[in-house]
Amino acid sequence: MDFLIVVDMQNDFIDGALGTKEAVAIVPAVIDKIKNFKGKVIATRDTHTEDYLNTQEGRNLPVKHCIEGSYGWEIQKDIAELISTEPFNKPTFGSQELGEYLKKYDANAEKIDSITLIGLCTDICVISNAMLIKAFLPEVPVKVDAKCCAGVTPKAHERALGAMTSCQIEIV
Repeated sequence: MDFLIVVDMQNDFIDGALGTKEAVAIVPAVIDKIKNFKGKVIATRDTHTEDYLNTQEGRNLPVKHCIEGSYGWEIQKDIAELISTEPFNKPTFGSQELGEYLKKYDANAEKIDSITLIGLCTDICVISNAMLIKAFLPEVPVKVDAKCCAGVTPKAHERALGAMTSCQIEIV
């Protein structure tokens, strides 16, 4: 079984509070990737509460975003329509719950052949989840589709791709 992990393709990261033109530009490629993927598609959703600015992340990135229940928290509508399972809500960059789910699936349901990640932001949540998955399932090939990802900046995107390559995550 192959998995596609759609990381944080939420309104706030695309064209909202933390949106970028690069994030807007990958939306058609993400939609195409999901539509043509042969395997299981699951998503993550950055999830914060109203007290976000009082958290460590909020003090380091003082921009309220992805507040649970808000429009910015929602996965972009055209992408959300393509995902049949409830996203993994995550209060931080990487989702331990996702890692545990994948490890359990591999052990109890059927072996995972590969895991591909796409989404936002390459240099924060995509890299965090790719590394976390690699730690939970070190023998499963982990891939990142670079054309379906965008970073905080183009330079940060490229740096993250380089770092993942060093950690044996295949960039496709």
